[in-house]
Amino acid sequence: MVWRPNFSNDNNIESASSRSTDQEKIEVHSSKQFDNQAELEKGGITQEIALENETDESSVFGHDRNRLKATLEQRHIQMLALIGVFGTGIFLSSGSILATTGPAGMFIAFGIVATIVGLNQMALAEVASLMPVSSATVRHLEQFVDPAWGFAYGWISVWGSIMPGEISAAAVIVSYWTDISQAAWISIIIFVIIATNSYTVRFYGEVEFVFAMIKILLLAGLIIVSIVITSGGGPDHKSIGFQYWRNPGPFKEYVTTGSLGKFVGFWKTLSGVVYSFGGVQSVPSLAAEVKNPRRTVFTACKRIFYRVSILMMITVLCLTLIVSSDDPNIANSTGNAKSSPFVVAIKNANIKVLPHIINAAVLTSAFSAANLSLVSGSRTLFALAVKHQAPRVFLKTNKRGLPWVGLTFVAIFMPLAYMNVSNDAANVFNWFQSLTSANLLLGWILISVNHIHLTRAMKAQGIPRERLPHKFKFGVQAAWASGIASLILLLTGGFKNFIHGEFLISSFFSSYFIIPLSWGLFFFWKFFKKTRYLRPTEVDLVSLFKDAEEHPEEPAPKIRGWRLLTLLWS
Repeated sequence: MVWRPNFSNDNNIESASSRSTDQEKIEVHSSKQFDNQAELEKGGITQEIALENETDESSVFGHDRNRLKATLEQRHIQMLALIGVFGTGIFLSSGSILATTGPAGMFIAFGIVATIVGLNQMALAEVASLMPVSSATVRHLEQFVDPAWGFAYGWISVWGSIMPGEISAAAVIVSYWTDISQAAWISIIIFVIIATNSYTVRFYGEVEFVFAMIKILLLAGLIIVSIVITSGGGPDHKSIGFQYWRNPGPFKEYVTTGSLGKFVGFWKTLSGVVYSFGGVQSVPSLAAEVKNPRRTVFTACKRIFYRVSILMMITVLCLTLIVSSDDPNIANSTGNAKSSPFVVAIKNANIKVLPHIINAAVLTSAFSAANLSLVSGSRTLFALAVKHQAPRVFLKTNKRGLPWVGLTFVAIFMPLAYMNVSNDAANVFNWFQSLTSANLLLGWILISVNHIHLTRAMKAQGIPRERLPHKFKFGVQAAWASGIASLILLLTGGFKNFIHGEFLISSFFSSYFIIPLSWGLFFFWKFFKKTRYLRPTEVDLVSLFKDAEEHPEEPAPKIRGWRLLTLLWS
């Protein structure tokens, strides 16, 4: 037996040693690679967090969600919508409308404008539910049309908010009971308004909720009283029926005679009816401060349509039944309940006490309108500051989420209401105050423009309407119809000035100055900042739809049992 050396074992040992060394190298390399990967991941996470924070602050919704507090409930925003529709116009200035066009003309005029408002709210609801931000229409113009239009309409809205016509109106309403100087009442009203807005937006919402309930009860009461008077249930037991529709007749002549005169009178009142719906577009201005904003804002805008169509039209119909269009007491407004057509009719029926109740309810309407101006103005300044179109100081909020700098700025101009105490100053003041009325129609036009541009951008980018968080079947058509109708009303609002012998500089100024003012602000910002009109493919829709999908909202609870009463406000 010959012994041979076993080289295979040595080779195995060497091979094993080599494999062990290679394995150690691999492990060391893997360890280093793992450490490097961990560092990369750590750095990536840090960068991602930093990017997320930066994106969140500079995103469409960043400032709204970081600085404002979403404490309002659906019932608050719904009632704010109701306050916007039923202001002092229907209670006070409706008398002059009836005296100008007659009962049938008034009913048709309110029906036409109510339809325009309803269609406009459909367009607003679709856009605002996709992009629920503070001062919605201003921000929508920047997002879908041109930042220069956002600047123009934003500062016009601020102008409207700092002109305290509602405060003066409230002081005049108080004069129904007392001869104390209006200046004293103006001081008290200013103090109460500032106090209402100095705590939280939730507190403001609760106050306006109570006032809105008073307004609903007033409307319901007026409808019941009107039916009683018409049916002969008053102290004099005189049945009226449709007597005032037959004599002096359904229409009244204005400026000229015949059918043309009746049409002119009807068309003249359309602008007055528009102002009766003042504030209706302000509902989404608090979208960033309400829970479930997409569903809540959409529902509020949607329900304005049938609330306006039913409640407003019933109220107007009742009004045309209980007072004659020839009654001299309704032709000239005194600013308080003395010229309210409802009060005139109640006095004619020899019903006591009710005029004082109506005047008190109308006072709450004027107070709510003044309150809403302060809120809307501060939120508009906040929205402008987000896009560097106003000083960044207006972005400051306190720990309760109130934009206190904006509130302070708007409140500083409230003492302008004292100008109405002097007759000469009041004339100048009313010129500029009436300018803000035309802002309503401009706002309705721009709401339609926003929707039209959103639709164009969605088509260009291949996004179907089914992806909208909330939508109407005829939303596209509603935007076009309301926009064209509002434009016609704006262009013809001062037509009386083009009739021979009827020109008034104050009327012409209030009817048309809003047009050159808006275009002047538009071109100023466009040339100053060199903004450009957004092409449909340039509109940022991806971030909006992504946000809607990443932030699903709670479904609306089913309304059953006693909760059916909440249909009044939710």
